[in-house]
Amino acid sequence: TQRIDSFRGDYRFLCNFHLCEIEFEGLTYPSVEHAYQAAKTLDLRVRQIFTFKEMTPAQAKHLGRTIKSRSNWEQIKENVMKECLRAKFSNPVLREFLNATGDIELIEGNDWGDVYWGVCNGRGLNRLGTLLMEVRSEK
Repeated sequence: TQRIDSFRGDYRFLCNFHLCEIEFEGLTYPSVEHAYQAAKTLDLRVRQIFTFKEMTPAQAKHLGRTIKSRSNWEQIKENVMKECLRAKFSNPVLREFLNATGDIELIEGNDWGDVYWGVCNGRGLNRLGTLLMEVRSEK
C-alpha cells in the first residue's frame, strides 16, 4: 500500500508547524500548533499570546509545555486537534492538497520520539496521521 511517511518536503503542508492562519474558538492563530497549544488553557490572556505572528510554531510548542493545562486536557486533546485540522483544511488550497493525497495512508514519521501523534523508529500511535485521514474523508 502507498503511504506518506513524513510531513516534509512536498508534504510539509500536513505538518502542524505549516504556517497558515486558522481560526479556533474566536481567535486567529499562525498555525495549528499555535492553536492547539493555546487550547490547553481557558485563560483568554494566555491564549492571546499564541496569536502573535512573531512566535514560531516551535516556540508555541515550547511555551505550551510550560502552561498549566486544563483539567480535562487528556480527554479532549484529540477533539481539539481535529477541530484545528478542520479549520486548517477549510482553506480551499490546503483542502485541495489534502484531497490530492487520495486514500494514501498518512503517517507522521518523526525522529524526535513522538509516538503518540506520530511514529518514530517504526513505533507509534500515529494519531495525527489518523486524524488527518479522518478530516480528508469528510467532504
